[in-house]
Amino acid sequence: MDDTPSRRRFTVSVRTRIVAVITLVAALGLIATGVAVYFVERANILESIDDRLQDNLESGRFLVEQGKDGSGTWAGADEALRAVVQRMSPDDNTGALGIIDGRAVMAPGVPLDVDLQSVPTFAGHVAAQASGADPVIGTFVHEDVAWRYLAAPIAVEGGQEAEHVVFAMAYDVNEELAEINEAAQAYLIASGIVLVVIALVALIVSTRLLRPLRQMRETAERVSAQSLSERLPINGRDDVSGLAATMNDMLDRLDAALDSQRQLLSDVGHELKTPITIVRGHLEVMAPDNPDDVAETRDLVVDELERMGNLVQDLGRAAKLHGPSPVTPQAVDAGDLVRQIIRNAQAIAGADVTGGPVAEVVANVDPERVTQAALQLTQNAVSHGGGDIEIGSRARGGDFELWVRDHGPGVPDDAKDTVFERFYRADQDSRGSGLGLNIVQVIARAHGGRVHLGDAPGGGAVFTIILPGAVVGPGPQQPFAVDSLESLSIPPKPPLPTTVGAGPKE
Repeated sequence: MDDTPSRRRFTVSVRTRIVAVITLVAALGLIATGVAVYFVERANILESIDDRLQDNLESGRFLVEQGKDGSGTWAGADEALRAVVQRMSPDDNTGALGIIDGRAVMAPGVPLDVDLQSVPTFAGHVAAQASGADPVIGTFVHEDVAWRYLAAPIAVEGGQEAEHVVFAMAYDVNEELAEINEAAQAYLIASGIVLVVIALVALIVSTRLLRPLRQMRETAERVSAQSLSERLPINGRDDVSGLAATMNDMLDRLDAALDSQRQLLSDVGHELKTPITIVRGHLEVMAPDNPDDVAETRDLVVDELERMGNLVQDLGRAAKLHGPSPVTPQAVDAGDLVRQIIRNAQAIAGADVTGGPVAEVVANVDPERVTQAALQLTQNAVSHGGGDIEIGSRARGGDFELWVRDHGPGVPDDAKDTVFERFYRADQDSRGSGLGLNIVQVIARAHGGRVHLGDAPGGGAVFTIILPGAVVGPGPQQPFAVDSLESLSIPPKPPLPTTVGAGPKE
């Protein structure tokens, strides 16, 4: 069972993922920042409480040392305790208490934020903690109460001593931290608003950035073999617009390739239609009881089938040239290569080949494909320009040029632009497939070059394969050797025409 629809149903869009990731990263950043600041400020507040308790301890000591009315003496510790409790400067979230023998006996004359007598066990706890002579700073926790306190024993010389006198001051830790907690709540609310704004901005920006990608997807869904006219709009000069331009170039190439494919199928159908019609017509009218008619029809059928076979063979050669690596250039001795081509061309039936000037250079070409193109031009010259052929080469700057000349009637000016078209034949009765010169043109273009057709001095046509920048050095350097002569594609040998036609092509 195909589960594709279910997978699509739960697919999260790219835009949603982008917005989610940006928002999540921002949230993590805000949370990390908030937590760090919160705990740093909390530690600072707790430290400041201890600092203020220490300051109050110093103030209490100063009062005790001053004595009553600045005399430096007290009648008793309880009198000194009363003076300290009454004179201590109150602070926010604080409370003060005088403790004698573990009992709370004195409170400030003004109400403070914290009533230390509200918890009965506090006085006993503090008295127990400050049982020695040294002051103590500690924490008292009872139910929902958390106090940071100072317990300072008071003892005076020469006065009436009580059993145990302690001055206590405490800060309400919860109330002190409440301020930062309120700030933390405000920070959380502000962070939530910021995250909403970030998500909205990310949504807007991602929508605008991904709009070309959505258009590409929609265009790709509309594109088919019957409709390749769709193109993407290009706005701006960013990476997305560059991708849109690349997609348009790809669609242009696909459109051209499909047009070429349709044209090829049309041309092949047209080319095969004629021999099939001829074969069928002769078979339908053949007299089975007439041996001469049967033999004549058989010869005609075999002849037409051979013609169709040559067409299929030429189509196979042309298809190979349209592959991913139609040529494999290498540095070869161009002089030896041209001389080898001349020797191979002399083996073509009806060809009287002579060698012209040969450029002694090293060229970066595919020797097999160049040989195939030159032999194809030679076969074309035999079929349409007579058998007197001259082959040579020359170097012009960095360009390598290989030419094949015949001494026939030449090519009319109105046909020079069409002779390289696929399946074109000036002589419709010719047995060629009409692919020869097109193959030559494809080979030249695969090398980055072209084929030039011109009129030869004194009559005839000269075909020149021009390969720009192919010359890489002077020659000779290394002899050109063909690994396998069978690998060279020598065109078929049709019978020479009784009269020389004006057409240039198979």
